[in-house]
Amino acid sequence: MARDGLSNDQVRDLLLRTRRIAVVGASDKPGRPSNGVFNFLLGRGYTAIPVNPALGGRSVHGMQSVASLEDAAPLDMVDVFRRSEDAGAVVDEAIRLGAKSVWLQLGIWDDAAAERARAAGVTIVMDRCPVIEWGPLGLPNRIPAGA
Repeated sequence: MARDGLSNDQVRDLLLRTRRIAVVGASDKPGRPSNGVFNFLLGRGYTAIPVNPALGGRSVHGMQSVASLEDAAPLDMVDVFRRSEDAGAVVDEAIRLGAKSVWLQLGIWDDAAAERARAAGVTIVMDRCPVIEWGPLGLPNRIPAGA
């Protein structure tokens, strides 16, 4: 089992029931992992919102960026591209805004923030990437509408 304590079935179900994802730390630079993951999520049928105040409202793969997580609400999932030491504040904000889940990307974990999320009924994924998980989980090319 992964560091986050979730089984493959739980991660698969999470990705299938999620529709709207705020990507914190999204970049408009093609070489950045957050840019590639953002494009992957759009290509799989998610509504993805880039969250990054440094983008100044510029678009990422045709989606206008927003400066704050609150501007991206309502939230199904918050996908976090921030250092581990900064992730807890994003998790707390996601909890406050009523997100159903938080996904911390590869190399990112915060066990204390994960406990706060779980206590609030928020599913938390840590140290994983949806691009890497997708194929091994047997997920379709696009998420089915209404799944």
